[in-house]
Amino acid sequence: MFASILDGIFNGLSIGSILLLAALGLAIVFGLMGVINMAHGELMMLGAYTTVVVQNAFKGIGGPLFELYIFFALIAAFLVAALVGLALERGVIRYLYGRPLETLLATWGVSLILQQFVRSVSWVMVFGLILFSLLFFGGQWLLKRRADFESVQKWIVAALLPLSIGISLAASTFLGQTYKLAVTKPWFGAQNQDVTAPSWLRGGIPIGNFQLPSTRLFIMILTIGCVVGVYWFLNCTKWGLRIRAVTQNRNMSACLGIPTRKVDAITFAIGSGLAGVAGCGLSLLGSVGPNTGQNYIVNTFMVVVVGGVGKLIGTVVGAMAIGIADYVIGTGILGNLTNNPALKEVFAFFATTSMAKVMVFALIILFLQFRPAGLFPQKGRTVDA
Repeated sequence: MFASILDGIFNGLSIGSILLLAALGLAIVFGLMGVINMAHGELMMLGAYTTVVVQNAFKGIGGPLFELYIFFALIAAFLVAALVGLALERGVIRYLYGRPLETLLATWGVSLILQQFVRSVSWVMVFGLILFSLLFFGGQWLLKRRADFESVQKWIVAALLPLSIGISLAASTFLGQTYKLAVTKPWFGAQNQDVTAPSWLRGGIPIGNFQLPSTRLFIMILTIGCVVGVYWFLNCTKWGLRIRAVTQNRNMSACLGIPTRKVDAITFAIGSGLAGVAGCGLSLLGSVGPNTGQNYIVNTFMVVVVGGVGKLIGTVVGAMAIGIADYVIGTGILGNLTNNPALKEVFAFFATTSMAKVMVFALIILFLQFRPAGLFPQKGRTVDA
């Protein structure tokens, strides 16, 4: 009995750590900025695919370096997801602040684009995207030197956009026809990709009659490190204090000279980078596919809402509570703790993955009836800002 309870607590905490790792970036973007980013799961997916690429590169090198590839993958996943998030903020989100419905629809569209991108990306597509960016954005940068740029900007964009698209498509088509399969074959395709953990992450630590998997322990340590890092950044750095100031009162912060647009970009990039780190950690638990992020986006939103929007401690408690509840209900451990036949039948009915999620959803709905602002609601001026 004691062993099963201990096993349930550990596995629940490990699931909670995975949810917390996935929800950390969303807690910053949704909690601090009020942006409903439906593409957060796809940023996690990009982090997972970055891990696949780094792993394959280190496989080619071989030797002891392969045992350390996961640390390089974590850095690369953070940078790739942060850069994509920065581009998303600069190109889409910055025009939609204060309009949550439009933000939700726009980021949902971006999520679909990113899913199809990883299915179809090839050397031809990358070449075309780079050429388009150079022509379109580079052309605007050069023409900004004109004194009358502001008055003719719409006409410049209207001329540059079709011209850049046409040249990029023509050059990509020529490249594909010249080099055939070598550059047109997709890098990943629709099939899932496998990530091989380093040898020191295989196996586990035996305790009594069960074993603590090394991979899950590593994810728990990684999650603790990320939480400590985010707390330190928000409370002990100059930009962290600026982020908190803009969160509480944007207009006053702007009057005091804080560059609010730059703060928005940095905040979104950090939240996106944390999603990439989450994707790297999740890739150690199973195969990576275009729909990897969709499996976690709903749960991560639940964690942020239950914990309290904008509260880091609430995100931690919410993730652990949902993770433990999901595992304990889904494995039927509660049925072993009672001798009542009726209760045993009820717990056995919900002792599946899908039914456990239904029960967790129901419990969250019930909880929000009494605590609609979450476990740790915002207080004071933050609520009015």
